[in-house]
Amino acid sequence: MEEQLAAFLEFLQTERSYSENTTAAYKNDLGQFVSFLTNNYSTIASWNAVTSAIVANYVTSMKDSDYASSTVARKVAALKSFFHYLNARELTESDPTQQIDSPKVEKRLPNTLSNADIEQLLQAPTKEQTPKHLRDSALLALLYATGMRVTEVVSLTVDDINLEDMHLHSPGRDGDEARFLPFDAGTTHTLRQYLEKGRPHLRKRAEEKALFLNHRGQQLTRQGLWLIIKAYAKEANLSENVTPHTLRHSFAAHKLQSGSNLQTVQQLLGHANISTTQIYAQIDKNDTDEEE
Repeated sequence: MEEQLAAFLEFLQTERSYSENTTAAYKNDLGQFVSFLTNNYSTIASWNAVTSAIVANYVTSMKDSDYASSTVARKVAALKSFFHYLNARELTESDPTQQIDSPKVEKRLPNTLSNADIEQLLQAPTKEQTPKHLRDSALLALLYATGMRVTEVVSLTVDDINLEDMHLHSPGRDGDEARFLPFDAGTTHTLRQYLEKGRPHLRKRAEEKALFLNHRGQQLTRQGLWLIIKAYAKEANLSENVTPHTLRHSFAAHKLQSGSNLQTVQQLLGHANISTTQIYAQIDKNDTDEEE
């Protein structure tokens, strides 16, 4: 069973071009199902022995454990993908997930910041001019100016940035199409300050191409970026729920409220389906305006 699971994860990376993070999420979700089988159906020795009833019991156990509906839906989707893979290769006689319905997920409005809160957050690292603070200023400004995903931002290289034309090249993720994202003059100035006065002091190797570097001169990690956001959100007295994705949500909502159309915002965010973008149109403008 482990051999088929390993082959599926390899398939996701090589054939479907999924990122390491996405593949790891599949591995974690499927690993939880394996643990469920081990604890409750120890006699099962092959995937072919897994029945619809077993899968249904697994879904019920997750619901009884108070998993969020979105989490259950994700784990069910991972199982469906895995068994579809097995069945398509005739490694199972049938697909035990075929009759399993994914739980309905309530669409919650994304958490966004007001214009005033955004300004407070962007100003937080400007109180000092150390290489680290210059980096953080550029990082926050770029996140909000482009609405990029965390993985995309930390993957940027110095060659992806064009200060003269005020845009960057984002390779995308999981096989998504690359896109060119514009940024404003203020972000251009902040990036230039970092590239000229900050990054040279953080860089340890001349051949290092990563745009955003940590204190060891290596590419900033997703976890490192997350901690940076949390620290400045706290410094700016903002909600503890502020994450890098909050800036992406705020970017999208503010773009629509300032007159950009859905198709434009869809392209900037890299959404495959416009329905994913439409949720930002439901956010009340009053929620993102500066409070009187």
